[in-house]
Amino acid sequence: MHIAIAGNIGSGKTTLTSLLAKHYKWVAHYEDADDNPYLNDFYEDMQRWSFNLQVYFLNSRFGQVQDIRQGGKTVIQDRTIYEDAYIFAPNLHAMGLMTTRDFENYFSLFKLMESLIKAPDLLIYLRASVPTLVRQIQKRGREYENAIRLDYLKRLNERYEAWITSYDSGKFIIIDVDDLNINENPEDLGKIIRQIDSQINGLFK
Repeated sequence: MHIAIAGNIGSGKTTLTSLLAKHYKWVAHYEDADDNPYLNDFYEDMQRWSFNLQVYFLNSRFGQVQDIRQGGKTVIQDRTIYEDAYIFAPNLHAMGLMTTRDFENYFSLFKLMESLIKAPDLLIYLRASVPTLVRQIQKRGREYENAIRLDYLKRLNERYEAWITSYDSGKFIIIDVDDLNINENPEDLGKIIRQIDSQINGLFK
């Protein structure tokens, strides 16, 4: 079983991944933001480092999905390979921060990788407004995220919404996180778990 959590920067993917892994005794696969050699440079100069960063993410995520499918365990993954290709890279291209040549090169590489992997058995999309994203980003206090602009988060949110409405690769649920506090309110986490249970019961049969 491969469960994946999708959502914008600051939507709570890592927190929910940890809580669900603990609840269901699933293996958690996290995005290695702290080990990423390009992130700091990217936020300092997006135009120079956008292609390098996206290829790094693509390679990392592809390796993760292969490991998940070969591992024989139920895994919950923090962020999907689709978000890089359908949200972050096109957004950088549209903002003039990635050249058309680099974007086309990147996307053809993604399509090749996509043909070699299976989609998650269940996708969980965390929908959050920009104020919620900003609050969460400030709360965790990563220095390199201080430079993220509101219009950047807004553009990403718009792309997320467009992507999830056309997602047809497998089962998915949408969770509105603006009014949830899964860290401090067990009832909020319980609501999410009940939604997941209703989806995955059929998958385990």
